[in-house]
Amino acid sequence: MKVLITGATGFVGRAACAWLVAQGLEVVGAVRHTPAQPVMGVDYRIVGDLDADTDWRAALAGVEGVIHCAARVHVMHETADDPLAAFRSANVAGTERLARQAVAAGVKRLVFISSIKVNGEDTAPPLSQGEKGYFREDDAPAPQDPYGQTKWEAEAMLARVAQETGLEVVIVRPPLVYGPGVKGNLARLLSWIERGVPLPLAGIRNARSLIGIDNFTSALQACLIHPAAAARTYLVRDGEDVSTPELLRRLGRNLGKPARLFALPAPLLQGLAGLIGRRADVQRLTGSLVVDDSRIRRELDWVPPRTLDEGLAQMARAWLDSAR
Repeated sequence: MKVLITGATGFVGRAACAWLVAQGLEVVGAVRHTPAQPVMGVDYRIVGDLDADTDWRAALAGVEGVIHCAARVHVMHETADDPLAAFRSANVAGTERLARQAVAAGVKRLVFISSIKVNGEDTAPPLSQGEKGYFREDDAPAPQDPYGQTKWEAEAMLARVAQETGLEVVIVRPPLVYGPGVKGNLARLLSWIERGVPLPLAGIRNARSLIGIDNFTSALQACLIHPAAAARTYLVRDGEDVSTPELLRRLGRNLGKPARLFALPAPLLQGLAGLIGRRADVQRLTGSLVVDDSRIRRELDWVPPRTLDEGLAQMARAWLDSAR
């Protein structure tokens, strides 16, 4: 099978390229520019930026399936005059351009990496109220930022394209994806633990679903090749949900630097975060976000190849190696 992976130099795209090459698939990687560290066995094609004018035709030649990883994601220091328009240009218009050119090229299936942000930012009530909530595929969409909003708009657009053309579209909404080379909040936590920074999170009672990069790429492969995946939406997770303090302790054990935790009440943490403009970051550390992944396990016979502990150990080793 010949597969096109967009965003092939990104965190997920690069891992997907390596995974599928190892599984014996022929992989074409769509990139903005020549990769500095190419994955052996990948045929890279430069397509430029993701928008309504991207020309995918050369990259799509002979391709049977597409995994669409490329997207405009969270921007730490936003410079766009109209952020929502900038997200729509890439995540909706750019995705529609890919889908329609894929149909013209004879592609059978497109796997779209969406986001759990389509469902919302947290599951409630928290564990302190004695009950665990879950996100499921058929929840009413409740995106709360431009990224989540445009991922939902792209899902709806792809459903229309599929109805018009017969393209098999599979939607995958992951929670936080972690692994070697991770960036963002998780990278900051690794750095703080490694440096011994005290963290005021010991008293947090929450639950978070995560998915390791190997487990995620395995799920993407199942969505690409399993006949039952066509026209379906799936949520994915490692299989074990974990509280923020427990996650930090496990990371510390793998780093050889025990996490230094002390307790502050969550409302006080959130209030302090609001004063410095980091309320959303603290909400992700203190709130719960748990997904029900029973559908993909049942319909595609998918089982994650790694446990949460194995994935965290892999990430910690890579972090330590990069710091040497």
